[in-house]
Amino acid sequence: MPSDAEQAVYSERLWPSPGIWAATMGFGAGLGLIPAPVSAQAALIVAVVGLVGLVTLLLVTTPAVTVTADTFAAGRAKVPLTMVSGIEELDPAQMRQARGVRLDARAYLCIRGWLPAGVKVVLADPEDPTPYWIVSSRRPEALVTAVRAALNRVGQAD
Repeated sequence: MPSDAEQAVYSERLWPSPGIWAATMGFGAGLGLIPAPVSAQAALIVAVVGLVGLVTLLLVTTPAVTVTADTFAAGRAKVPLTMVSGIEELDPAQMRQARGVRLDARAYLCIRGWLPAGVKVVLADPEDPTPYWIVSSRRPEALVTAVRAALNRVGQAD
């Protein structure tokens, strides 16, 4: 049983869009066309193996964004909330700018192209050269609200 600090107050998986799933299915099934001139059985086997492999790859690489009472996690990275100095919601235009011309090369990115909006999490760790994180989200407003509430609980204001 997770402790209170490990209980998620916000959790989101950055699942691929329906278009990405459809393209993956089509590509996986299309792999069966490679051996089709040689053997229909081999074509079916390659299509099924390709489809299963690509779907598994999508499932395994889909990151989670989680806020607990004392941590913020995006994908493989996790930071204590005591090191978060601010968070701001980014609409699609701001997100495009943030991951484009305004991007600091030292920033951590947990972005998915099929999610146009997200958040910018500003860090205040003097030991870490990463100035901020850019994180995609389907619900950036709810994510900002959860982080701000968690920051208030640990005694920090945004």
